[in-house]
Order: sequence, then structure tokens, then C-alpha cells
Amino acid sequence: MQDKITDFRQLTVWQKAHQLVLKIYQITRQFPSEEKYGLVSQMRRGAVSVPANIAEGFQKKGVKDKLNFYNIAQASLEELKYYMILSQDLGYIKDIQSLWESAQEIARMLSGLIASIDARKKESENKGK
Repeated sequence: MQDKITDFRQLTVWQKAHQLVLKIYQITRQFPSEEKYGLVSQMRRGAVSVPANIAEGFQKKGVKDKLNFYNIAQASLEELKYYMILSQDLGYIKDIQSLWESAQEIARMLSGLIASIDARKKESENKGK
């Protein structure tokens, strides 16, 4: 049996989201200086929002609050995916494939986490009936 997760850093989805943030910071260092307060800032904020909302959601006790933060993480991830496309189209990133695959994996993991919490919530509600 798996030990209970007691810290958000133990969540694989958080670990992968954090690694994506580090990649985004590394890649955006190479962007033109005129993008410092534009696309670079937006990409970094969107990327950081994903693991930050996973961390905050992990700590929430209520299921509704927890799911809300995980949904925000999903939305931030989608926003980041758009910035990846835009960066490639502008010629700032040659190939977004590995970034895209990381984002897709995180999206699948977040969906799984949300579905798992939702299923436990419904199971708990059914026990009360």
C-alpha cells in the first residue's frame, strides 16, 4: 500500500509542472529583450500558475475548493500551450514538441487527479445515503 501523500511536492503532477516551469524560464531567457514585459512575462506567469495552484489546491480541505484550484491549474496550462504556439510562430522557439508533450502529460495527470477526487467525493456522498 502506498504511503499517504502529506506534501504537495510528493505529487508527481506537481513535480512535472515544476520541471516545465524551469524549462520555460530557461527557454524564455533567449527571447528578444522587447518581449521581457510581454510574452516572456505572460509565459512565465502562466507556467508558474500551474504548480502554484496544484500546491494551493493540495492544502485545501474542502473538495470544492481543492477542485477549483486544480481547474485553475488546468486553465493556466492551456494558456501556456497557446503561448508556446505563439512563440513558435514568432520564431522565438524552433520546436515546441518536447514542451508540448510535457504540457499534455501534465494535463492528463491533472485530469486524472480531478477525476479521482471527484470519484471519492461521489463515493462518500453515496455512503451517506
